[in-house]
Order: sequence, then structure tokens, then C-alpha cells
Amino acid sequence: MNMEPNGVQQTDNALEETPTVTQRMSRQQVLTLISVASVNFSSMICYSILGPFFPYEIVQIGAKFMLVSGLFVSSGCTVLFGMLDRVPGTKMFIALCFIIRSIDAVGFAAAMTSSFAVSAKVFPNNIATVMGSLEVFTGLGLILGPPFGGLLYQSFGYELPFIILGCVLFLMVPFNMYILPNFEATPSKDSFLRLFTCPKTVLICFMIFTLSSGLGFLDATLSIFATEKFSMSPGYVGLLLLGVSLPYCLSSPFLGFVSDKFPFIRKWLMVLGGLATALGFCFLGPIPILHIQSQLWLLIFMLAIIGFSLGMTGIPTFPEILNCAYENGFEEGLSTLGLVSGLFGAVWSIGMFFGPTFGGFMTQTLNFEWAASIEGGIGFLASFLLGTYFLTERVQTNRPSQAIDGETPEERAPLLGQSSTDDDQTQYQ
Repeated sequence: MNMEPNGVQQTDNALEETPTVTQRMSRQQVLTLISVASVNFSSMICYSILGPFFPYEIVQIGAKFMLVSGLFVSSGCTVLFGMLDRVPGTKMFIALCFIIRSIDAVGFAAAMTSSFAVSAKVFPNNIATVMGSLEVFTGLGLILGPPFGGLLYQSFGYELPFIILGCVLFLMVPFNMYILPNFEATPSKDSFLRLFTCPKTVLICFMIFTLSSGLGFLDATLSIFATEKFSMSPGYVGLLLLGVSLPYCLSSPFLGFVSDKFPFIRKWLMVLGGLATALGFCFLGPIPILHIQSQLWLLIFMLAIIGFSLGMTGIPTFPEILNCAYENGFEEGLSTLGLVSGLFGAVWSIGMFFGPTFGGFMTQTLNFEWAASIEGGIGFLASFLLGTYFLTERVQTNRPSQAIDGETPEERAPLLGQSSTDDDQTQYQ
């Protein structure tokens, strides 16, 4: 028990229970948040800024050359990034980090944009199946990267993980030069702006944005929440992240096959997957208004729901945007494929910037439970808008076939033995 200067007694427990969540952020916290936000912004804008014009370069210099050159640039930047610990001075170190990562982002954008376009060009009738199968390797990279890099770092230090990864990327250059065919294409008159102004495309892009922002939010906040709430060690937190990536890897090929086999359900896969993702985020904390106690098994289960529903939503988005482009008169060819892949990558990277930045700010201001619920609310809004659009589109499509001038199709059908020409003549007599 402590005695205050004014004579009022106060217990130690009362001092410990003084709330800190409602306090305003300090100047150092604000500056730190601005600093981290600038890192996310600079790294993501170097990729997303290329979306409006970079796909045109696929046609000018060739998709194969762009993919190979992008790999070459990324491999070199990765090796150089591993050498930065030898740079003297803090300012020089930070400046070179920004420069190398920015150049690496350009190489990554070149490789990924062209790889999406090449995949869609070679497999025009199985785009979703191919995309789903490729996502298995994306997930494996996310799963194996942290333990592999951590093991190399603990054993050999900072430089070796980047050098090995850079050498592996460099070996991919001659490999892809040998096996990839050359693709001929002519520049298209269609514009990136025209593609993005289609209402259906805008809504699907909003859905893609919510997916990537959700993943970015989990990357930035989940480990801190799990460590503080459940006293988990970093090793177990890494295993916890498998709750998202593993269901996504295992389900992506199946969802891609279903999407190609039954293309009419793609739109509803996106809507239902988005709703499931939103539900998963709302119960991740869970949302405080439900007064449900946060438990580890519930967190893991919701992460699995989010991982599976991400596949439901994400896999059909690329072929749906491509179909939307063709429905609006875009030419079939590598140029349109480049536009679609560039749009997909740009929107995805914007979400990856927004997720950790906004999510981190909301977690700092409120808490993880409310921040995850807000992230789920954004996903629910995107699903609701897209589902409403699909329902409206279906009603408008069926309406002309139901009645014309107050007559049903059966009433307008010619009588037995009467041709349509005779029926038209009778109409004008």
C-alpha cells in the first residue's frame, strides 16, 4: 500500500490496473508508425505503380524476355541485399535498403506480371486450374521460407540466406530461357483505364483488395496477438501461421478445377468465399460485442476457415476479370492478358500495403479484436456489393426473355403450320 502526497492511500493493484489502451499515442509511437508506414508504402508503390503501363511492355519486348529479365534482376538484388551488413553508417545502410528493394520490386513485377499472362496464354481453357495449382508452390514458398531462412541464419549468419536464394533465382534464368516458348503479340488499342472502369471489374478488384489486405493484416498483427494473449513462443507462432497457408495450398488446385469445370459458379464462389473470410476475421478475436472468450482452438479454426475461403474467392478472380474484358470488346491475345495480370498485381499490392498499415494503426488505437472485426467488415462489404451486382445482372439478363410488349414467348410463337413470315405479315395488316 502506497501513500500519495495528498494523503490518499492507493494500493499497488490499483496502480497496475490503470488502463493504458485509451491513452493517446506518444510522439515516438506516432513517428514510429509513420516510419513503418513509409517502408510499406515505398515497397508496395514500386510494384503497384507499374500496373497501368507495364503490361504494354510485354507486347513490345516479349513476355519471355520480361519474365527472364525480371528473375535476373531479382536474383542480383537478393544477393546484394545480403551484403548490406557490410555497409558502414546507418544512413547509407537505410538508403541502400530502399534502393535495392525498389529495384527488386521492379524485377518482381516484371516476372509476376508476365508469368500470369504466359500461364493464361498457354492454358486459355484451364486458367483457374493452372492458377490454383501454381498457388500450391506459392504457399510452399511461404511455408518453407521462414524455417529455412531461420535455420541458415542461425547456422551461418545474415549473408548466406540471401546469397543462396539469389543463386537459386539466378539458376532459374537459363532454365526458363530454355523451356519457355516465344510468344508473338501485337499492341492493343485497349487501355488500362477502360478495363478498370467496368463496374464488374471494379467490384472484383475491391474483393482482391480485401483478400490481400487481410493477409497483410495477419502478417503484421497475428504474431503479436498470439504472443501476448496465449504466451506463445516464436516457434509456435510460426506454426500458427500454417493455419492460413496450409488450407489455402491444399484447396487451391481443387477450387481451380471446380472453377474451370463449372464456370457459372465462379461468381458465387467469390461471394461465398468473401463472406466466409469476413466471418473468420470477425471470430478471430473474436469481436468484443459477442462477449466470447478468446481461445486458442477458436483462433486456429478461424485461421483455417480464412485460408480455405481465400482460395474460394481468389482463384476465380483472374478468369472472371478476363471474361469481363472480353465481354466489353477487348481483343483476345497477350496484350489483354498483360492488362489483366497487371491490374491484378497492382490491386493485390495496394491491399498488401493497406492491410498492415491500417490494421496496425487500428490495433494500436483499439485492440486486435476490434481491428480484425473491422477487417472482416470491409470484406463483408465487398462480398455484399459483388453479390448484389451479380443478382441485378441476372435479373436484367432474364427480364427480356420473359415478356416483350406484354406477351410471353409462348404467345409470340407462330401457330402450327404458320411460318414466322406469315405471322409478321398478319401483324402489319
